[in-house]
Amino acid sequence: MIIKERKIPLVILILEALCRRLSTNHPKYKEIQEELGRRRAGYQGEVAFDYYLRYLPKDKYMILHDLNLPDGEYNCQIDTLLISPEYALIIEVKNMTGKLIFDTENEQFIQIYNEKEKGYPYPIAQAERHQEYLRKLLKTNKFPDIPTEYVVVISNSYATYAVTGKNAYKVKPRVGKADVFQSKIQYFEDQFTKPALDSKDLRKLCRRLVKMNTVPTNYVLRKYGINKYDLSIGVFCPRCNHYPIIEKRSKWFCPSCNTYSKDAHINALMDYFLLIDTQITNQQFRDFCQLTSSHTSKRFLVSANLSYDLGTKKGRSYSPKTIPW
Repeated sequence: MIIKERKIPLVILILEALCRRLSTNHPKYKEIQEELGRRRAGYQGEVAFDYYLRYLPKDKYMILHDLNLPDGEYNCQIDTLLISPEYALIIEVKNMTGKLIFDTENEQFIQIYNEKEKGYPYPIAQAERHQEYLRKLLKTNKFPDIPTEYVVVISNSYATYAVTGKNAYKVKPRVGKADVFQSKIQYFEDQFTKPALDSKDLRKLCRRLVKMNTVPTNYVLRKYGINKYDLSIGVFCPRCNHYPIIEKRSKWFCPSCNTYSKDAHINALMDYFLLIDTQITNQQFRDFCQLTSSHTSKRFLVSANLSYDLGTKKGRSYSPKTIPW
């Protein structure tokens, strides 16, 4: 059963917003674009891998995609998490081509493509960090001690891989191509046969994880050393992408293509929620969208169908009902 559906990962939406709002001359712009490209490729691989999840028994596994869980000042991002009464399985998906080498002795991950060798963060170490994070989370929230495991799935059907080094025997069962995922599931099911969670705890744990899921804004901006003053403000034209466009007769007017828009501020609000905060006041909205009238600002905010506190008027904060919104 899918508890949290796969959508475009929040990290991708944040990086896209960053590329829109950051000057191309910013020293981190190229690096952000490169990460965005890798993340998009990774998402495509995750979508391709979902084909093989269809074969899981629906009444046994709870499936949560793209979890962003707070980890102090950092963020624990899990591509896919499976939870059954017997065990939990963290799935890291890699959509890469060429030959991939898991060097267990030196704890390195190497890609050889077009006769060029390139190193990447070691996915086994990442998966083990997520494994430890989940174990602590279960203990902190007083859930039964359920076995927590991980697997690294290579979704590109044309890629090859090798697990080398003295610890290869430990890693091999946890690495595989997407088309043999079912055999990996069987490997863990053979190990864990005794239920650790009843149906009530299973539902409670899923609700807890979904509730903990947060927008990883602070993590991404801190990673690149970017603050809100580095970001461009204003509303983009939805037709020609010119900015800033101006408010005119309670609409948005673009002086570049001479067109009007009723809802161009929606994308600006999304950028604000992704990059700055998940709440916004009338004043903050005016500042970000370069408006002068608080009444016009309020009309735009109300038209955006946002949530707000009915008991508050002065300093009222508006927030999206869901993210992505």
